Amino acid sequence: MSPASPTIVGADGLTRCSWAGTDAEYQRYHDEEWGVPLHGQRQVFEKISLEGFQAGLSWITILRKRPAFRERFHGFDLDAVAAMTEADVESLLEDARIIRHRGKINAVIGNARTALDLGDDLDELLWSFAPPPRPARFAEWTEVPAVTPESTALSAHLRKRGYRFVGPTTMYALMQSGGLVDDHLVGCWRSESAP
Repeated sequence: MSPASPTIVGADGLTRCSWAGTDAEYQRYHDEEWGVPLHGQRQVFEKISLEGFQAGLSWITILRKRPAFRERFHGFDLDAVAAMTEADVESLLEDARIIRHRGKINAVIGNARTALDLGDDLDELLWSFAPPPRPARFAEWTEVPAVTPESTALSAHLRKRGYRFVGPTTMYALMQSGGLVDDHLVGCWRSESAP
């Protein structure tokens, strides 16, 4: 997410981070989800999974496919996903409504099994890597990092435990979307409404 202009004014008169553009779903996501603290085992597992699917793609692609992802991955219920079989994987690879990438599909199933096997509370684990609040908001996209020491540490911790598709850049995107950091830029209505 590095558009040239830091903010954009929507048809509704609201100034948003420019990556939200004019797409109604992207604007809704920006306004209601991105940067909002995310909690809950299922919710965090879903976001880790979707961020992994996003690697190399645009986030709007994932948002548009999210209903199908939720359907096919049983609402991201850890037990149900962990119980998926090779036949489920083959079925998923035939479903054009999702991202048909065998490695990413297997990673989601494997990550569910890992979380259950290790007894990980993904909510608690994720938030244990939250950085302290920044002293000031960023004004330009060039200031927003792609990776931080915290996202690198989270990635290393998860990889050591056996999780896949959890690289440092992906984990920073998770921190942004899950509200561990608030990267709404100066001038965005969300930055002005935040406490």
